[in-house]
Amino acid sequence: MSASANLGQEWPPIGEFAEPIVEELVSGAPALGLGVSESEEGATIIDAGILHPGGLEAGRIIAELCMGGVGAVSLSGGSPFADWPFQVNVMTAKPVLACLASQYAGWSLSHGEGESAYFAMASGPGRARAAKEDLFKELGYRDESETAVFVLETDKVPPDALIAQVAQDCGLPVDALTFVLTPTTSLAGSVQIVSRVLEVALHKVHTLHFPLERVVDGIARAPLAPPSPDFLTAMGRTNDAVLFGGEAHLFVTGPESEAEDLAKKLPSSASNDYGQPFKEVFQAANFDFYKIDGMLFSPARVLVTALETGRTFKGGKLDADLLARSFEN
Repeated sequence: MSASANLGQEWPPIGEFAEPIVEELVSGAPALGLGVSESEEGATIIDAGILHPGGLEAGRIIAELCMGGVGAVSLSGGSPFADWPFQVNVMTAKPVLACLASQYAGWSLSHGEGESAYFAMASGPGRARAAKEDLFKELGYRDESETAVFVLETDKVPPDALIAQVAQDCGLPVDALTFVLTPTTSLAGSVQIVSRVLEVALHKVHTLHFPLERVVDGIARAPLAPPSPDFLTAMGRTNDAVLFGGEAHLFVTGPESEAEDLAKKLPSSASNDYGQPFKEVFQAANFDFYKIDGMLFSPARVLVTALETGRTFKGGKLDADLLARSFEN
């Protein structure tokens, strides 16, 4: 058994941590600009940008929900970009649990074919209840909570048949499920996507095969991306907020030489696809994510502190020009 497989043995049930956040969204829905309804069989549906406007605060709370209730997300001034002064801040003392086991949009949900087909990538603590991804075997974790909540980056309500399948995969009744819908083009969607600035760093750490059990804490920030009614533009801006404006600081155990190597490889600029706004990269790849270098998806600048020696290593850079090309066009 790998060391990573021992990670989840002492992790808390994030579904239980998420329940108060769901209650906050439901009870505060009118003030947050959210819509709350039920599916035919009783699943809770929270609309954060389809028929209801949602907003910045809704996005912030949803981002904490995405992290399974074990991460903190805030909005503040003080961005390093003069033209874009506001930023999303993320912090968690359980980075692998919050970011990979919950926030990462790793479960592909689909139903139907042709024009009526439905597809969305699911994030949130419900992923750990279903544990359908190989990642959970690697982490040695499955959430045993009696509820499951998912955040979907979509502008459509999932069909009842798909909701029933998700309930079956979770081993729960349909009325124990909650789906939070955050279109990429919405304010709430923009906040919750940019809040993944720490998650993409953790995902790349995993891709680089750095031992996850050695990442013990993390903090990150990225500029708040302005939304766009055009999906492709909105997707580009939220990605570019991280790729060109995101900063993450990881605290790791183990040899400082390995911390130094991680700092060199982790930033987005280490990718061959770095150098133009994500919208243009996506278009050049004929709108196929799988043709884009996976090493691109990471914060612009990283700091990695080797806790055993106290030395901090830095990699990457912020790029105000590329950020402006994205945010202003």
